[in-house]
Amino acid sequence: MPRPWLNACAPAAAIAHSPMAWRRAGALAATLLLAGCAVGPDFKPPAARAGDSYAAHSPDSTASTPNVTAGAAQHFEPGTELPADWWTLFHSAPLDALIRQALAHNHDLKAAQAALTVAHETTLSGRGAYAPGVSAGLSASREQDPPGALAPVPSSNAYLYNLFTPQVSVSYVPDVFGLNRRTVESLAAQEDAARYQLLATRITLSANVVAAAVQEASLQAQLDATQELVAINRHMLEILQRQFARGYASRLDVAAQTTQLAQVNATLPPLVMQLQQQQHLLAVLVGRTPGEAPPVAFTLDGFTLPEALPLSLPSALVAQRPDVLQAQANLHVASAQIGVAEASRLPQIELSANAGRTALAIGEVFKPGSGFWNLGASITAPIFQGGALMHQERAAKAAYVQAAEQYRGTVLTAFQNVADVLAALQQDAEGLKAAATAADAAKTTLDLSHRQWKDGYAGYLAVLGAEQSYQQARIALVQAQASRLADSAALFQALGGGWWQATPASQTTSVRNPDEK
Repeated sequence: MPRPWLNACAPAAAIAHSPMAWRRAGALAATLLLAGCAVGPDFKPPAARAGDSYAAHSPDSTASTPNVTAGAAQHFEPGTELPADWWTLFHSAPLDALIRQALAHNHDLKAAQAALTVAHETTLSGRGAYAPGVSAGLSASREQDPPGALAPVPSSNAYLYNLFTPQVSVSYVPDVFGLNRRTVESLAAQEDAARYQLLATRITLSANVVAAAVQEASLQAQLDATQELVAINRHMLEILQRQFARGYASRLDVAAQTTQLAQVNATLPPLVMQLQQQQHLLAVLVGRTPGEAPPVAFTLDGFTLPEALPLSLPSALVAQRPDVLQAQANLHVASAQIGVAEASRLPQIELSANAGRTALAIGEVFKPGSGFWNLGASITAPIFQGGALMHQERAAKAAYVQAAEQYRGTVLTAFQNVADVLAALQQDAEGLKAAATAADAAKTTLDLSHRQWKDGYAGYLAVLGAEQSYQQARIALVQAQASRLADSAALFQALGGGWWQATPASQTTSVRNPDEK
């Protein structure tokens, strides 16, 4: 693979390896300072593979199931932009309100915002290295010197005196080889990574709220269906018990119905438990305790299935998904750290200046003749560090290779996520169609079985089998409806959530161009 650390400041890098170059270090440093050269690679994002489609067979639309909740056909619109508030496409006012609460109060999101503030302030702190350091001080001392140490004698008490020295010191380290610039570049890239992490947290939070709300509605529908079946089975048991008392039914029929009722009742506690867990999850997502769950009862028919689904092109996905951009920012950090490691092996120049006054009495500090000043310059170069700096540079280059491979892996995972969701949406539509057909058939079979049993044309075991099939068909239909809704939300998350479409007022922060230095 290309080696970006074979870089823009090769003459500067050669100083550490050429003894004759040391005699020209001062002139070379001045030239590099004026030219603004920095050792190490100038970051360029690697090319990412992006085809024309996410999968070998990408459908234009999905199947429809008329007269069923979430049964509309969905159409994919390649190249269409995603809305930043994509969850509004489900047309659920309670869902919109819940997501607003989550975005305002979720603690993981607030932690990500604080992490971005930390990274931003750290970057600003690093930029302070560009400016000279100025400090002021005042020292006062009581001193005694041996005879002959001072001439002329400072006072009548010749060898015991006070000394007052106010002074200002200025120091400046010219960024000759770009150590400060590469360090700040690394900090700025880390800030970008924190910013994209914040965006990813925000998108994930929104998608999790939608998924939890849909799952709550699904569990509630399954619970309602199961409770209805419990009531039907309890009524059937009462009928059989009366018939048994009159000799029209056998003990076997009563025992079979009792077993059927117990089995249906046994499915209620797990559903109640899962429903409560989803309610607790929604409470935590909006920043509340589980005991303060929002008093919102979601239902599947309270959601509208988005029929027009925007589909970003693969080439656009790389520039939109926060996790891909975060991986790119991490790669930028690794690139800048190569420059930091290289610059650490080169000479460093420091300029200093001091000015002040010194006197034996505080009242004489500002009198003529008490001032002093000095100017200085020094150059320091590492000569032998036990190979530490060399290995640090090699480690930085290896870290860049690692970050580059992680970036490419993140891009491929992003493509896989979208392809998986597209396949799921296609199969969800087919699954819902089959589940609706099965539920209709099971309901017809159950109704006919009841009539035949009442008329004496069928045994009761046939009724039990029809009830069991109908229960399973209703629950499968509810689950298929929930899958279509949840996977529609997953598509918006997989495509990046549309954060770039947000208005300035709704953005938590602006995103700096990754290529900006």
